[in-house]
Amino acid sequence: MATASSSQSSPRRLSLLDGLDPEQRAAAAAPRGPVCVLAGAGTGKTRTITHRIAHLVRSGHVAPGQVLAVTFTTRAAGEMRTRLRGLGVEAAQALTFHAAARRQLRYFWPRVVGDRPWDLVDNKFRLVVQAAQRLRLSTEAEVVRDLASEIEWSKASLVSPEEYAAVAARTQRATPAPVAQVAEVYRQYEELKTAAQVLDFDDLLLHTTAVLEKHEAVAVEFRDRYRCFVVDEYQDVTPLQQRLLDAWLGGRDDLTVVGDANQTIYSFGGASPRSLLEFTRRFPEATVVRLERDYRSTPQVVSLANRVIGAARGRPAGSRLKLVGQRPEGPEPRFAEHEDEAVEAAAVARRVRELLDGGVAASEIAVLFRVNAQSEAYEQALTEAGIPYLIRGGERFFQRAEVRQAMSALRAASVEPSSAELVTAVRSVLARVGLTEQPPAGGAAKERWDALLALVELAEELAAAVDDVDLPRFVADLEQRAAAQHPPTVEGVTLASLHAAKGLEWDAVFLVGLSEGTMPILHADGDDAAIEEERRLFYVGVTRAREHLSLSWSLARGPGSRRNRRRSRFLYGLIPEDHPAARIARAQQAPKAATKVNRCRMCGGPLVQTMEVKLGRCARCPSTVDEELLEKLKAWRGERSRELKVPAFVVFTDATLMAIAEQRPTDDGALVSISGIGATKLARFGAEVLDVVRDSVRG
Repeated sequence: MATASSSQSSPRRLSLLDGLDPEQRAAAAAPRGPVCVLAGAGTGKTRTITHRIAHLVRSGHVAPGQVLAVTFTTRAAGEMRTRLRGLGVEAAQALTFHAAARRQLRYFWPRVVGDRPWDLVDNKFRLVVQAAQRLRLSTEAEVVRDLASEIEWSKASLVSPEEYAAVAARTQRATPAPVAQVAEVYRQYEELKTAAQVLDFDDLLLHTTAVLEKHEAVAVEFRDRYRCFVVDEYQDVTPLQQRLLDAWLGGRDDLTVVGDANQTIYSFGGASPRSLLEFTRRFPEATVVRLERDYRSTPQVVSLANRVIGAARGRPAGSRLKLVGQRPEGPEPRFAEHEDEAVEAAAVARRVRELLDGGVAASEIAVLFRVNAQSEAYEQALTEAGIPYLIRGGERFFQRAEVRQAMSALRAASVEPSSAELVTAVRSVLARVGLTEQPPAGGAAKERWDALLALVELAEELAAAVDDVDLPRFVADLEQRAAAQHPPTVEGVTLASLHAAKGLEWDAVFLVGLSEGTMPILHADGDDAAIEEERRLFYVGVTRAREHLSLSWSLARGPGSRRNRRRSRFLYGLIPEDHPAARIARAQQAPKAATKVNRCRMCGGPLVQTMEVKLGRCARCPSTVDEELLEKLKAWRGERSRELKVPAFVVFTDATLMAIAEQRPTDDGALVSISGIGATKLARFGAEVLDVVRDSVRG
């Protein structure tokens, strides 16, 4: 077995591990077997695990083709492949969980099923609509999206349609419809899918797992092929992904996992850090390495990040990583409070212009927000300031017309013999489709030119990494990037949600809209676990910044609107005491109410069940719901959810609307006495709800 010390015996291995810090080297040179790398943000985890793979290969412990590395995004997988290629490891597989499962299922399908492979459904929306129609449920877009998300959570959590109702009740899930209806939609969806002989993305994992678990000959062949496994972002594995990983391993322990429990932000999709936190319990002999040297961010950004996550509750002791900044000193993070969203967006645009004028590239600036609906104000402000921007999650790079045309031209040119150096050949081909020596002045023409130039830059990167590379190899690399949705960097300020920003980094980051009800998100209020996930999401946003970090919020939605917002609770303790925005809102200083026993408003008996507390009456007492008011409340909720672009239940759940329609509150005090309506929802929706109730009472 190779160890960190024995690895220094070979000059070739020394050159591979040279340049890694002591902790990175310990992880890269650890012996074969279970290894757990606890890697904080910006600590070089991808560098570490790719060097570990290369070290195992060069040491003769494993052949390149026997390595399977999996991660969660096509971009991360593409980055891993690029790094491995630069280290001379060409044949190792670096894929997403779903891409790996799809390849395996396609290969083994004829043997275990016998007929043609079933097609893959890219979007389950149509089938969920059909399932909802069978049950005569609403097929409004937001309802269908919520049902589809609930099906995805169920499958990722290994919950069948038959088990869904019991699991949802036990975990107190906030469901988009009554539990029994969601379970039936789920069952109908599965029936429709089977009848059409199609698979969804979760089926790729489910069926691959089943094949390996139930067909011994297939499992033996697979395990003979792959002997070394690496899992990136291990804190985000779902129960389904863990079961597939277990099927891949088949009782073996040649496994390296990398993760950070502080960056668990996908529990809504079934992800859990449990597998990471319990790794050493499962593998007591595992090598554990902690990476805490942050090479990404300045000490000022690192300090703020540590304070954000240091305030988290319920962090297991073994998961606590405290980052140590390695970069030179930088500017202090900026904080700003604004009158309304438009003023906030305009201020951000002005600061972006200052950074651009100071030499920061547009592609090194990002504006990050909690929900996609916040993007519009920044799109408008940047447009008015003449600043180019890109919306992450918008039109994909390789689907753009000029890129498709360029790739066709490169593909055609690659079949012709040429002695030209790669970059020269690429520039020559792209000149025929619009790449001029000088860029156009701006607008759409400049965007097209930037996209073509990005292809040239990819050629330059490949030429620097691989000796004697030619045009056919470059075209093959582009095809692989397109399939993996791994685009190059194109000039423009990035607009993205915090979830979409995971795994990325920029020189300058603006975290905007940091007010209660948005960060943390409204539906997390009152749920400690959900609040802590929001805190981790905020931490992820902070750690995206290398040097410049700006945090802002606004007091009102628009000009003339009521200034009823307050800054996020996560900002308290972060803002310097002498900062103008450091005052503490009186609402934050109010003492918590004393614990009280909830009693039925009709018979006075104690309320025990969650739904009883919500409705304010015990199950024995009759409902007093005003059906007409309930319908008006649902109509109001539908309008607000569409306006905010959030699921209807995020505004208020059906149970909360039922409680309002039963109790008919006419003032703030009566409204907040209903369980689930706290200060945040009162501030955001209270006046509107009371207007609906009063209008109904007057009517």
